[in-house]
Amino acid sequence: MLRFAPWKIAFTLTASLIAFLICLPSMIGPQNRAALAAHLPSWLPPNGIVLGLDLQGGAHLLYEVDRSDVIHSMVGNLRDDLRRLLREEKIGISGGIGINPRGVQVRIPDPAEVARIKPKLYNLVPLSSAGPGSGLDISQSDDGLLKLNITDAAIDNKVKRAVEQTIEVLNRRVNGLGTTEPNIQRQGNDRVLVEVPGLQDTNRLKEIVGTTAKLEFRLVAEPGANPGDVDMLEQTDQPGKLPVEKQVMVQGEDLTDATPGFDSRNGEPVVNFRFNIRGGQRFGQVTSANVGRPFAIVLDNKVISAPRILGPITGGSGQISGRFTVEQANNLAILLRAGALPAKLTIVEERTVGPGLGQDSIDAGKKAAYWAAALVVTYMLITYGTFGVFANIALLIHISMIFAALVLLRATLTLPGIAGIVLTIGMAVDSNVLIYERIREESHAGRSIISALDAGFNRAFATIVDSNVTMFVVAAILYFLGAGPVRGLAVSLALGILTTIVTAVTMTRMMIALWYRYARPTKLPI
Repeated sequence: MLRFAPWKIAFTLTASLIAFLICLPSMIGPQNRAALAAHLPSWLPPNGIVLGLDLQGGAHLLYEVDRSDVIHSMVGNLRDDLRRLLREEKIGISGGIGINPRGVQVRIPDPAEVARIKPKLYNLVPLSSAGPGSGLDISQSDDGLLKLNITDAAIDNKVKRAVEQTIEVLNRRVNGLGTTEPNIQRQGNDRVLVEVPGLQDTNRLKEIVGTTAKLEFRLVAEPGANPGDVDMLEQTDQPGKLPVEKQVMVQGEDLTDATPGFDSRNGEPVVNFRFNIRGGQRFGQVTSANVGRPFAIVLDNKVISAPRILGPITGGSGQISGRFTVEQANNLAILLRAGALPAKLTIVEERTVGPGLGQDSIDAGKKAAYWAAALVVTYMLITYGTFGVFANIALLIHISMIFAALVLLRATLTLPGIAGIVLTIGMAVDSNVLIYERIREESHAGRSIISALDAGFNRAFATIVDSNVTMFVVAAILYFLGAGPVRGLAVSLALGILTTIVTAVTMTRMMIALWYRYARPTKLPI
């Protein structure tokens, strides 16, 4: 028990030093971190601990996926898919395809054609991508009128997938703002929580998050075009509406990149974009076949700009201009890179946490941690003397390792997380108390110093592992079943439990072994 190989001692001391260096940027102000990073090894992370919304302030928005917009989108897709299926099957219809609030209707006069196509209609709206089943309820009248209504189960499934896709898109968008560690997660069945620590401009966040960013490239309608094939869309760069063909020539989904820049001719902010292979080919075909015609760039059913096609654009890239400011061009580039939202979002709750309130929380957390540490250190010194010093040194390393792990994992430290760290301080010392009391009992029973120390560590180890494993299971349950601040508590608690095993057993044992080797005591100071 009292024999430690030199490499183990060197490894333990090196790990402790690295943990302290990782924590060092968190102990100084942000303005001094750059200067400190120049003196630290390049492989050490230069950033400090990421503080949560309750510690540094920021924006809190709760969004709800617009169910009516999801239904509207599903009905539109159903109409287009039905038109395509009728065309492929060469089935004649009487009149056009009508639209209902929950579906479409079409009249097929020939009963034989109805019987032939009806089984294929059920495949237009699958109930779930994971298995068979149809999301359509089809009714038929004697005169050949078919009504295709989307079921509630299909709508619920679509809303669920819309929320999942929304979270992915918002993660890309908010990360594009340059903020650190946004918290974006599902709330209930159709809501998404967005928390961005450190961001006080909620208007910019709402602009980035709430924009659907559905980009389309359409031709401007020519005079005399069929009114049924034309949409009158508002323009963002000038008053009035512009007649634009309904047919989408190139989809925004084919974009691979979008970056803000400046027009080389007039210096105005623009957005440069690049297509994938499919989009580049389609864009080249459209511009080649329509030289001289205005080509409308439509974002969320509003015309950003409608430049005239001066010649074929076959390079797979282009430029969007629209009298943007620098910030507007940057925001538009972020939206296009992140992709379009699957449905509209409605703000249910909006809250801004000021930096002053966050600082009050930090001060309160620091005060609680300082008092807890001071009382624990004092108690260990009074109760166990020299061994109490060893426990306090191990406690300092224990706290350093927790903060180092938070930095390496880029985990967000919240106020409940501070509470979890304070709790692990008591747990770490409790492990030392178990060891020391066991050593004291063995010493009072007449054992030698070496025998008492060995028995104290060996017999208390099983108890320490059992208690910490139990607490780790609790932390895991809190993390997987909890949300938000509860997860912050679970992360700090779990990290504290893992470092407790290292510091309370390995570090303390090593220090006592070195003390015994060089002091050669005749009596245990405990």
